[in-house]
Amino acid sequence: MRRATPAAPVHRASSLGLREPEGAARQYSIKGHRLAAPSLQAGLYLVATPIGNLGDITVRALETLAAADLIACEDTRRSRKLLDAYAIRTPLTPYHDHNAVSARPRLIERLAQGAAVALISDAGTPLVSDPGYKLAREAHLAGISITTLPGPSAVLAALAVSGIASDRFLFDGFLPARQAARRARIAALSSIPATLILFETAPRLAEALADLAAGLGARETAICRELTKLHEEVLRGNLASLARDCAGEAQMRGEMVIVIAPPPPTPEMKTDDLDALLRSALDRLSLKEAVEEIAALSAVPRRTIYQRALALRAAHGGESDIG
Repeated sequence: MRRATPAAPVHRASSLGLREPEGAARQYSIKGHRLAAPSLQAGLYLVATPIGNLGDITVRALETLAAADLIACEDTRRSRKLLDAYAIRTPLTPYHDHNAVSARPRLIERLAQGAAVALISDAGTPLVSDPGYKLAREAHLAGISITTLPGPSAVLAALAVSGIASDRFLFDGFLPARQAARRARIAALSSIPATLILFETAPRLAEALADLAAGLGARETAICRELTKLHEEVLRGNLASLARDCAGEAQMRGEMVIVIAPPPPTPEMKTDDLDALLRSALDRLSLKEAVEEIAALSAVPRRTIYQRALALRAAHGGESDIG
């Protein structure tokens, strides 16, 4: 049900924030142009926000943030900078790891009463490495409408710019801070046949890279920092070389995204195993694309893969479908 717009400006007060005058609060500004935000239906709105460059936000996100009754965020000071940049006056309320247990029931209550609540993270897509998923889960259980507004994601941005195989990947968030737990987690990740994507803080980067190199070997790796910002940087190499470089460098700033190539095939990989992978790939892709996919997921030389693909095709009369 859509909310009716009052004929005259009113103030809305609640235990979770104070609403500014209706006419002012439901507008936003882009480069000095004031725009009206369409009213929202009641429900929870999961809104992706920029990971660095404020210009990456979508118009739909701005409309939703301006029209919402309340915005739940990790850090109100950080989120206020984004809202101020677009002259949005919607009240903010903190929702993070340390207060989620007490804040979540109150947010669910507001939603059940018919409010439109937007959920954002400090940067990127909410519910990724933050407590937002618990709020979304409880909203689902309560029968509350949930809408997602896709947008920036540090995970996908790093994967895209890394130049590392992107057809299969695993995002594993932050590694444990303690070395023993970190090494155990790396060991568990070592055999996963996919590109790995991790978050890491600047103070722990050198130690994490050293443990990753010890546990995963000299895999192709990209360290992505300051993504979408003025000093965006992508450091490429293998884990061993990057670990050595970072050990001797001054500490970087900010949070990093580490993208690590899949593991090479085990030494005992047989021709039959390679043929099985090729048959599966050739069912979906052209010969060239199949060769590229298998090469990206393994350490088998492209020439070897290409020759096996030609042999399989010849054995089936040159047909493109050899499954």
